[in-house]
Amino acid sequence: MKLVRYGQPGAERPGLIDATGALRDLSMLLPDLGPAQLHPRTLLALAALDASRLPAIDGAPRLGCPVAGVGKIVCVGLNYADHAREAGLQPPAEPVLFMKAVTALSGPNDDVRIPPGATKTDWEVELGVVIGTRAHDVTEAAALQHVAGYVLANDVSERAWQMERGGQWDKGKSYDTFAPIGPWLLTADEVPDPHTIDLWLEVNGQRVQNGSTRHFIFGVPTVVSYISQFMTLEPGDVILTGTPAGVGLGQKPAPWFLKPGDVMRLGATGLGEQMQKCVGG
Repeated sequence: MKLVRYGQPGAERPGLIDATGALRDLSMLLPDLGPAQLHPRTLLALAALDASRLPAIDGAPRLGCPVAGVGKIVCVGLNYADHAREAGLQPPAEPVLFMKAVTALSGPNDDVRIPPGATKTDWEVELGVVIGTRAHDVTEAAALQHVAGYVLANDVSERAWQMERGGQWDKGKSYDTFAPIGPWLLTADEVPDPHTIDLWLEVNGQRVQNGSTRHFIFGVPTVVSYISQFMTLEPGDVILTGTPAGVGLGQKPAPWFLKPGDVMRLGATGLGEQMQKCVGG
């Protein structure tokens, strides 16, 4: 299933995209698409519905982050060897973890705000993993049982804050609008192998990232299991699994970064597309 939340910020309603691409309303059945609705029993019940009998929504309403009530966003850094090399770093021996604030969440086509004084705002297309059931110190063999589904994400980053201001990476990752998610949550039953997903991103029509989750250093089961050793993953938590090469920081012959007026467009196999215009913050 392709599960969505549509409507104005703070007033989103649950819905799904049917086999014809039409938006169908779920608000008669669910209060929202949050942690309580990501349980396997609920997802199985939704999958059994005749979507054609649900109310159709006309037009093209705004889409929000497809998951409500996200508790935390855990990110994996340098999870593609080519991206590590372009950053001038060695591929890590263990997953590199950092956090993004949940206040950074935004819809897939909402504007991205360039912070005042920012000089190195960058893009990162990523596969996002949405947790459906509580995971604490789980094995790799059991890890995917805790996954509700997958999302497309843009891990927007202000590199000067991330790398030149001391301390942890989080300060360069958490500005408002720096975590566009969606357009939909594709449930795990439709993703038999999350390591066969192609990802791409364009800036102002120029393709800058082309990658595939085939080239993960650490696959999804490893990442979920590893994170669960250090913190409990709860339903609705989102894991961003890293970005392939082609970020602004790694552009040749010189890095280049986002500015107001720039437009990012990105997509991934089965996960739809996003488009964001950059605006002053």
